[in-house]
Amino acid sequence: MAGRRGGGGGCCPPMDLLRSEPMQLVQVIIPMESAHLTVSYLGDLGLLQFKDLNADKSPFQRTYAAQIKKCGEMARKLRFFKEQMSKAGLAPSFKSITRDDIDVDDLETKLGELEAELVEINANGEKLQRSYSEMVEYKLVLQKVGEFFHLAQSSATAQHREIESQHAGEESIDTPLLRDQEMATDASKQMKLGFLCGLVPREKSMAFERILFRATRGNVFLKQALVEEPVIDPASGEKVEKNVFLVFYSGERAKNKILKICEAFGANRYPFNEDLGKQAKMISEVMGRLSELKTTIDAGLAHRGNLLETIGDQYEQWSRLVRKEKAIYHTLNMLSLDVTKKCLVAEGWCPVFASKQIQDALQRAASDSNAQVGAIFQVVHTKELPPTYFRTNKFTSAFQEIVDAYGVARYQEVNPGVFTIVTFPFLFAVMFGDWGHGICLLLATLVYIFKEKKLSGQKLGDITEMTFGGRYVILMMALFSIYTGLIYNEFFSVPFELFGLSAYACRDLSCRDATTVGLIKVRETYPFGVDPVWHGTRSELPFLNSLKMKMSILLGVAQMNLGIILSFFNAKFFGNCVNIWFQFIPQLIFLNSLFGYLSLLIIVKWCTGSKADLYHIMIYMFLSPTDELGENALFPGQKMVQIVLLLLALVSVPWMLLPKPFLLKKQHEERHRGNSYMPLETTDNSFQLDTNHDAHGDHEEFEFSEVFVHQLIHTIEFVLGAVSNTASYLRLWALSLAHSELSSVFYEKVLLLAWGFNNVIILIVGIIIFIFATVGVLLVMETLSAFLHALRLHWVEFQNKFYEGDGYKFYPFSFALAGDEDDF
Repeated sequence: MAGRRGGGGGCCPPMDLLRSEPMQLVQVIIPMESAHLTVSYLGDLGLLQFKDLNADKSPFQRTYAAQIKKCGEMARKLRFFKEQMSKAGLAPSFKSITRDDIDVDDLETKLGELEAELVEINANGEKLQRSYSEMVEYKLVLQKVGEFFHLAQSSATAQHREIESQHAGEESIDTPLLRDQEMATDASKQMKLGFLCGLVPREKSMAFERILFRATRGNVFLKQALVEEPVIDPASGEKVEKNVFLVFYSGERAKNKILKICEAFGANRYPFNEDLGKQAKMISEVMGRLSELKTTIDAGLAHRGNLLETIGDQYEQWSRLVRKEKAIYHTLNMLSLDVTKKCLVAEGWCPVFASKQIQDALQRAASDSNAQVGAIFQVVHTKELPPTYFRTNKFTSAFQEIVDAYGVARYQEVNPGVFTIVTFPFLFAVMFGDWGHGICLLLATLVYIFKEKKLSGQKLGDITEMTFGGRYVILMMALFSIYTGLIYNEFFSVPFELFGLSAYACRDLSCRDATTVGLIKVRETYPFGVDPVWHGTRSELPFLNSLKMKMSILLGVAQMNLGIILSFFNAKFFGNCVNIWFQFIPQLIFLNSLFGYLSLLIIVKWCTGSKADLYHIMIYMFLSPTDELGENALFPGQKMVQIVLLLLALVSVPWMLLPKPFLLKKQHEERHRGNSYMPLETTDNSFQLDTNHDAHGDHEEFEFSEVFVHQLIHTIEFVLGAVSNTASYLRLWALSLAHSELSSVFYEKVLLLAWGFNNVIILIVGIIIFIFATVGVLLVMETLSAFLHALRLHWVEFQNKFYEGDGYKFYPFSFALAGDEDDF
């Protein structure tokens, strides 16, 4: 599988995630009359990534700049329609009938007419609404000011009658001496007061009153009345709490000042007549006008709603067409115009298996556009590095994204995503081992999986969308967590005898809850996982610590060995013998001479039940390799094996460091002497001549010092990394222990403690706290923590052994991959 170089003919060969699809650079010469339809069909196919052949030109200098501008204008109109539908509480219909015969020019005309009609309806509606709001305010002014004048007139009449009745009676000592003179004053000499009335915002009413008083030096009389309900302001169109005001003044100067103050405070003024008859007539006119405006506004809104519904029925279809047209012209602008200006030249990358499909699309486009000449399709041989393309499905895509977040694979190097499908959820589960928590994760994930058709068509929040996208990753994590939970024998930290009875029993009553020293083996070994008798004993923690720590080292060494073995397949695939002999072999020897040997000692100790101290063995393997092992000996000849392994580890360091730079220098000199030229192949792999060698390519000046320093850094990094990476895998033990202990604390200190009170209320409270603690801490925070640690182990400890990750993704021109309407 690692050596598959292939490209095969035929459509859609079996999906292979180990290496990216074989790619080829193609050139397509398209006649002008069929260019639009050709690009449209290629967009429907979605298997060709176009190269920009006009990168030196600005967007305005390109051939189809006018068409893109036209599409942009249509997109603006569609956005305007969507805003109007959103304001009206309408949503575009997704059940519109798709018609492929819509002409873009006709659509442009139709959108222009609809926009003009909608703008006119909105303008008329705003005018009518403003008039209606003014009439509502005028009605309030007439009512409130009319009430004031009516009360004032009634008060004045009552006062006048009282004075007359007093005048008709006998005069008393309290009667004013000058009353006759006052009553006899000439009416023509009395001062006439003017008044203004209107509405002022309530929040400005106090300031309005103070400014009036100061501006006129107190020579005004102001009366305000509260309006109970907020009214729509004619200017802003928003609901505002207002007061009706009535201000009396004397003189033209005072009037001018009051008018300016009203304008500054946004107070709307309205005329008012003192005559009661005219007031009644005015109120009836205002009420009639309000009724007319209400009817007209309702009719306008109904017409606007019908128009928006008509637009909504076809909105998705129109927006899809506009997006498609804009994408087509963007792509056409990437094509080079031939000197004859009769055809366009396109270059791009496509998978080898897609050649037949692309040629069929070109022929169909030429036929449907009635072109006299068909498009020409030819493969271009190049040394340029192709893009990386993995064909994934809804299950594998999330795992591939985890790898791509670190770096996109170099073209046809081994893809870690294949192994990540198993190793990532497994390492997560090692840290999250509890089959009760695993079942909770599984149930939550199954909700997403069963509703994936419904949810995939909806716009979700950021966190929900991220979780939904990784639903199959979480599914695998949950399944592996159930598996490791069964191995650890933990269900919310509670052990169960699921696979049989415990192999141990108490020797006497005194050993209960004391230590495993008092236990004797009475049955066969517990068939699967940890024996439940270990839980709750004093030796539980030392036993599980030892088990999980050694298991972490075994898993870590196994995964690092896998990474080194994959580097061999990379070197073999690209024909790089230098990397096989002077990188893969010494790395494999160094790692396994030390940590492979440690893993072997762990397995032997488990199998033999020896009490040898592995720390002592590994330390004195370096400090005193010739000393006798004594009671720490695990097998015959162990001392000689250790000396040989130590020598191999020491030899492998200069083996990694010294030969490779000199061999690369020799290869470079031979190439430039002409001894190592290779004939150009006519296959799709001809471009690999440049990429198969070291990063220092043929076209660059060979700097031996730079190559040597690079190799020195690489060697030091591997030697130190072998130690640090192995230690890094101990996080599996630490996280597993933390998860187990937290789960045990919540169970014993919350649930069992609440149960011990024999009180229903305390028990209910305890259960609620236990549920929230389990969900919040163990199912959310611990899940995220274990996820991030598993991610680090894959990115750093595993992938740095073989993964370059310096490629770039294959982004074909595809309408299916186009974004939402926000991408207009």
